Amino acid sequence: MSLLKREDWYDLTRTTNWTPKYVTEDELFPDEMSGARGISMEAWEEYDEPFKVTYPEYVSIQREKDSGAYSIKAALERDGFVDRADPGWVSTMQLHFGAIAVEEYAASTAEARMARFAKAPGNRNMATFGMMDENRHGQIQLYFPYANIKRSRKWDWAHKAIHTNEWAAIAARSFFDDMMMTRDSVAVSIMLTFAFETGFTNMQFLGLAADAAEAGDHTFSSLISSIQTDESRHAQQGGPSLEILVKNGKKDEAQQMVDAAIWRAWKLFSVLTGPIMDYYTPLESRKQSFKEFMLEWIVAQFERQLLDLGLDKPWYWDQFMQDLDETHHGMHLGVWYWRPTVWWNPAAGVSPEEREWLEEKYPGWNDTWGQCWDVITDNVVNGRMELTFPETLPTICNMCNLPIANTPGNKWNVKDYQLEYEGRLYHFSSEADRWCFQIDPERYKNHMNLVDRFLNGEIQPANLAGALKYMGLEPDVIGDDAHDYGWARAYQKKTNAA
Repeated sequence: MSLLKREDWYDLTRTTNWTPKYVTEDELFPDEMSGARGISMEAWEEYDEPFKVTYPEYVSIQREKDSGAYSIKAALERDGFVDRADPGWVSTMQLHFGAIAVEEYAASTAEARMARFAKAPGNRNMATFGMMDENRHGQIQLYFPYANIKRSRKWDWAHKAIHTNEWAAIAARSFFDDMMMTRDSVAVSIMLTFAFETGFTNMQFLGLAADAAEAGDHTFSSLISSIQTDESRHAQQGGPSLEILVKNGKKDEAQQMVDAAIWRAWKLFSVLTGPIMDYYTPLESRKQSFKEFMLEWIVAQFERQLLDLGLDKPWYWDQFMQDLDETHHGMHLGVWYWRPTVWWNPAAGVSPEEREWLEEKYPGWNDTWGQCWDVITDNVVNGRMELTFPETLPTICNMCNLPIANTPGNKWNVKDYQLEYEGRLYHFSSEADRWCFQIDPERYKNHMNLVDRFLNGEIQPANLAGALKYMGLEPDVIGDDAHDYGWARAYQKKTNAA
């Protein structure tokens, strides 16, 4: 029996719109869930997904991916890589799993919203596969780290982190809930799949997969690669949505969603991926600097795609380009300084050789961030460890929920962008963060970051011990220097030689 070619029947089988008889179209696709924005059903039927897949193809491919990833894990389980891996790389995995695994599962809800309420049948079809993708991603990224709980309870935070009030978890939850759990299906397709997954998910998974392979962690590399190939498929849902919005006179609204999502994603990944690539990954295993990877996989890609879709570069693009040299260095320094408040052990990444690399990749690093690390190093070398821990709370941005930080030293430019709204004073780390709030203040006005909660009396006792209890961090979980300050020994030798 001969079979038809897929292109001869695919469009027919996935064109599942119909004229409802028992309810109205608005009841079947309520605008608050569909996000049709007054655009007709006929217009949404023009949605043409660039990545087409059928269910038999999907099942076959996914089975191969799972078989490959789990087989590699089983084969290498006895190798004991985690026991001999560089501690900075171990922290990379613990940070990644804690920040991402549960949110991958939550993303299946966002995909389900498109699968049910999108007026575009092609979007519904792709989202059905995307929903299964995200469920798989959550499961596999919880299964892999749990094999290591016998080594440290920090691995348990792969599941626990997002369910706590730890400050990084609050920041991640704020971003992902905003983008995935509280938007209509069209906004989800644009903010999640286009702005976030097309760029930033690729960055996290492509970059980590390459660095993992270089570090000898083939289990993690195969896991991340198998996930990234799914992301590259269902990340294609937002482009056709944008084309329809632009064609039907909704360019300004589409541009606003893209701009807000790109900025919010950038700020989260500046504390997640930036430190991992430039500080945690062993020097000999770094394929590219964070900035180089961003320029290749984010900047060039987004510029091309935005213009091709009829949109403009975000209005803050020049500031974004400047921040590639600065922001993640501040985030890294802050995480290391407040290391008792995280579930992983931050790697300082500032040995003499690493500082040479940082200066090469970021000219002027020694005159800015290096000055801060000079003071920290001097305190470590001379046994003044108490001076390497904080005594005060940072000012936290009311949008990204991360500390307000920027370049110190000879290029000092730290600034608090403020806004008073309905009698409350809000603090932001940039003009773009403040803009994200201003375009939809009702969405964000009641959110309380960790310092807001501290000042509101929700954290008792009002000290570090009370904060650690509030965040769910116990003594065997709280972070410390990943290399037990071994990077300072080279400086100690220099001091003794002098």
